[in-house]
Amino acid sequence: MSGALYLGRFAPSPSGPLHAGSLAAALASWLDARAHSGRWLVRIEDVDTPRTVAGADEFILTQLRTLGLHWDGEVVRQSRRGDRYQRAFDDLAARGLVYGCGCTRREIADSQGAAGAIGADGEHPYSGTCRNGLAPGRQARAWRVRVPPGIEHFEDRWLGPQEQDVARAVGDFALKRADGLWAYQLAVVVDDAEQGVTDVVRGVDLLGSTARQRVLGRLLNLPLPRVMHVPLVVDPATGLKLSKQNHAQAADIARPLAALGEAWRSLGFGALAAPDVPAFLAEATARWTRRFLMLP
Repeated sequence: MSGALYLGRFAPSPSGPLHAGSLAAALASWLDARAHSGRWLVRIEDVDTPRTVAGADEFILTQLRTLGLHWDGEVVRQSRRGDRYQRAFDDLAARGLVYGCGCTRREIADSQGAAGAIGADGEHPYSGTCRNGLAPGRQARAWRVRVPPGIEHFEDRWLGPQEQDVARAVGDFALKRADGLWAYQLAVVVDDAEQGVTDVVRGVDLLGSTARQRVLGRLLNLPLPRVMHVPLVVDPATGLKLSKQNHAQAADIARPLAALGEAWRSLGFGALAAPDVPAFLAEATARWTRRFLMLP
């Protein structure tokens, strides 16, 4: 894929600063774009407004600048794009592909938990209770897409061939939440297509979302980006992935070379010695190019 066709993106949620795990994902995404001589966008995924921390978006951008991970074009914020999500929702609804669901989270868990029907990511599949209409006296809380049957196959550039039966493993998933907010799955599919994203490089914790996003993209007749899911950074003491929910420490941008080196090694590469940030990123890009573009 030539640089003229490659467009990548990094899409952090502003629920806190970048930590070692999110920095590794940002670095991988940036390196892949630069290795392809492509463009790299930053999108702030603040559609989940209750989790948004005031000022976190600007701090994340400061972290990226300090680490030399400069982006192309303007920063896009999901919170300003509700009209795009509404149009996509209306398109699906006009074709009978959306329905209202009156189930609570507890009801979904109770209906599946006894049978052990829990996905690999800990999510309870939706069994379709409201697919053929709401029960008497129930009102729609969320709005779900009708997932078609069949196996979704895709190639992950890091992990290799992947597949998932979304209808069985996930069920009809929400496009609009009970609190009235647009669901992440709809927003990310619409945004990637509208921005022309060709390649998504992100942490393997989001692998479970890929098949359903591809199914939704097909239903909306949108192009599907290539994907690469890179390893997670875990806490050596607990074995848990580093995340804001687990109170991971912010990446130390006071020592940018050290922070970049740690992120680089967490991606499975050997130590890289460099005198400064530009030299580090230049060498890291060259090594990434040799590994993933199969160049000498």
